[in-house]
Amino acid sequence: MENSQLDFFKKDLLKRRRELLEDANKTLNDGLHVRKEELPDTVDRSSSESDRNFMLKLRERERKLIKKIDEALQRIENKTFGICEKCEEEIGEKRLIVRPVATLCIECKEEQEREEKLSV
Repeated sequence: MENSQLDFFKKDLLKRRRELLEDANKTLNDGLHVRKEELPDTVDRSSSESDRNFMLKLRERERKLIKKIDEALQRIENKTFGICEKCEEEIGEKRLIVRPVATLCIECKEEQEREEKLSV
C-alpha cells in the first residue's frame, strides 16, 4: 500500500478515535452519574437506570472499537496494514474505507462467518 493511502487511513483512524473518546467523555459529564435519590419516583429511576445501562453497553462497544483502532494504527506503523491475517493477500481498498479496522479480506471474513454459523 502506498504511503499516501496509509496517511489517509491513519488520519481517518485518528479522527475516529478522537471522536469516540470525546463522545465517551461527554457521556460521563452529561449525567450518567445522576443519583437515584434525585429522581422523584420509581418509574423515573427505572427509566434512568435503563438509559444508563444502555449507554454503558454502548461505551463498552466503543471501547472495543478504540482498541481495534489502536491495533490498526500499529499495523500501519508495522507496514502490515491492509494485509489479511489469514491468507496474507491485500484487503481491498473499498473494504478498508468502510471498515479500516478490518484484519481479514472479504473472502476470509465470509469464510469465517460461514464457519461461525455452522458451529452454532
